[in-house]
Amino acid sequence: MTFNKLKYSVRNKVAVIKMDAPANLNAIDEEMADELLKAMQATEEDQDVNVVLLRGAEKSFSAGGDIKFFYQKIQSGEEVNIDELIRKVDLLTDYMKRMSKLSVACVTGTAAGAGVSLALSCDFIICSETAKFILAFVNLGLVPDTGATYLLAKSIGAARTMELAVTGRPLSARKAKELGVVYELAAPENLDERCLEFADQLSRGPLVSYKNIKKQVYAACYSDYRTWLEETELPAQHECAASADFSEGVRAFMEKRRPVFTGR
Repeated sequence: MTFNKLKYSVRNKVAVIKMDAPANLNAIDEEMADELLKAMQATEEDQDVNVVLLRGAEKSFSAGGDIKFFYQKIQSGEEVNIDELIRKVDLLTDYMKRMSKLSVACVTGTAAGAGVSLALSCDFIICSETAKFILAFVNLGLVPDTGATYLLAKSIGAARTMELAVTGRPLSARKAKELGVVYELAAPENLDERCLEFADQLSRGPLVSYKNIKKQVYAACYSDYRTWLEETELPAQHECAASADFSEGVRAFMEKRRPVFTGR
């Protein structure tokens, strides 16, 4: 199985999917979304895979959206329509929640935007003590997408989710652990070893039980997830992406200045 933006391997019944697009810090563009879904589907179908381990790079688990790409579109006067990208990542995150096999996110560096959603879509997050999670869509004049608001609200409640989404402040690894978002912290130099060790441990467990626990949790907590993505998130982000504030937010980010939002 070959990919352009991923490295895929199977070790002792653990599938390791490593995002490998350093040029844009593992940003989730359409190609990355397609390849991640294909890789997840492959693990689900492979009888030699019991557990999935999702990794990023040392400096960046995933930078989320490719802001440079948006900037180039805006500067050239082209329309920036991210509906199809959001649909693809929404399909991916829902698939990860529904798939029968357990998944572990191994997070080092920064998980931003859709990268946060990707980590939340795994069943467990183990991260470096120096990792951070950034839900700063608001700084671009956008709303959190790819399931982030839904998944966080289910995990840490409405008030905490509102705080993170509205302020855009980074969430440290230690605070994420305190809130229950992260399963375990590890020293940066021990992170890969610990993630593989934990995945190996799960791989030797009662797989039929795990499969049905996931099924129960999905039914209890996420049964309306696809409907919410299609009827709430996508229209909200479509409106924001068409606003003047989005264009200003992208320009300000790329030009390294404070945005001047007008509410239009």
